[in-house]
Amino acid sequence: MTANARRVDLAGLWFVLPFLLLYSVILIWPLLRGISLSFHRADLFGARTFVGLDNYVRLFADPIFWQSVVNTFLLVLIVVPPLTAIALGLALALNKRTRASALFRGVFFAPAVLSVTIVTLIWRFILTPDAGLVAEAAQALGREPIPFLSDPGLALPALALTTIWWSLGFPMMLFLAGLQQIPEDMYEAAALDGAGPWTRFRRITLPSLRRTLVLVLMTQVAAQLQLFGQAQLLTGGGPSGASRTVVLYIFEASFGRWELGYATAMAEMLFLLVLLVVVVQYRATMEKEVLR
Repeated sequence: MTANARRVDLAGLWFVLPFLLLYSVILIWPLLRGISLSFHRADLFGARTFVGLDNYVRLFADPIFWQSVVNTFLLVLIVVPPLTAIALGLALALNKRTRASALFRGVFFAPAVLSVTIVTLIWRFILTPDAGLVAEAAQALGREPIPFLSDPGLALPALALTTIWWSLGFPMMLFLAGLQQIPEDMYEAAALDGAGPWTRFRRITLPSLRRTLVLVLMTQVAAQLQLFGQAQLLTGGGPSGASRTVVLYIFEASFGRWELGYATAMAEMLFLLVLLVVVVQYRATMEKEVLR
């Protein structure tokens, strides 16, 4: 490597150095500190005792933790596929240069700018079985109110409905951006060849949106694995832990029981779960790309 090439490399390093320092301080250092803390018995007042793998042994034997893991993955399964399908359908419907389309884009994106507190207050007002909008409508029709927030079988669907409504805007905009990158010539050529709407969607739209679809799936799966605010504010993890997620259990252990070391061990396990799921998704997608 010549001296000029070395100078260019060093110049590029100086440009990225501020970002690397900030990234290390905000993400890498806390991650390393968290790994260290997970091997201690610690509380919020700073007292620490090294216990080795005791927190992880206790974690694997904790039925409440595994119940929260199952709840979290169930939420991923009932949130991500409908959310992705609805967002794609809305993007296809609103991919037009009209004032009505622009208006509806804003309407569907609006919930995404709300805080989780406002979102849960809105949906609590809708789903509360004694005075919510759904309960009032049921009573007006002579039916019993549906206990969305107190029935173990309905608590997770209620959280999923709330999350889909809140999270719809961002993937919709990603799909819209992807659709606007597809050349109109491709659709015109397909129409001249006699391809119908379904054939154009299957042969042109979906292949062109493959990378956008992967991005939406990966970001939404990672986000729903970390779901917290809706579970805490809407159901409190109940009834009987039926809607307790992993992050909510971490919060309860750290700020409810002051078991900071144990909560950190759970956080590290969640980090590994999120990393594993995202890597599996990425590898599966890349293998399909290679096969094509």
